[in-house]
Amino acid sequence: MYEKVLVVDATNQVLGRMCSMIAKKLLEGYRVHVVNVEKARISGSKHSFTREYVKFLDIKSVRNPKHTPIHYRNPATYVRSVIKGMLPMDKKKGADAFRRLRVYVGNPGNLGGQLIRFEEADATRLGRRSFTLSELKDIFKVPEAG
Repeated sequence: MYEKVLVVDATNQVLGRMCSMIAKKLLEGYRVHVVNVEKARISGSKHSFTREYVKFLDIKSVRNPKHTPIHYRNPATYVRSVIKGMLPMDKKKGADAFRRLRVYVGNPGNLGGQLIRFEEADATRLGRRSFTLSELKDIFKVPEAG
């Protein structure tokens, strides 16, 4: 069976805009591989994002640790969770779409197909400050690519 495959390069792409376009492509039936997620950009203040995420990391359950929320420390799993929040996971089509998603730190190189970039999500259009996920070394543990 022929599958539609997209390989998305996240380098210098605004995270939210890129993820919303990927979610739409997944719902259309594409199999999407996202590479170089540690180079995706988040618009806004780095200090503000760090403060909010550290506040989220402090949420724990004292009574029963298994009820503690999952705290993502890898940029790839963080981007997966952002895309998951944009899919209708309570329906079968959303769960099927999420299974077709693969996210990588770095570029494994054996994916086939051309790297595409979304023009609407390009970070050069930002007129304000932004930062990459790899700059958040105190929050995210960025594994070695390759």
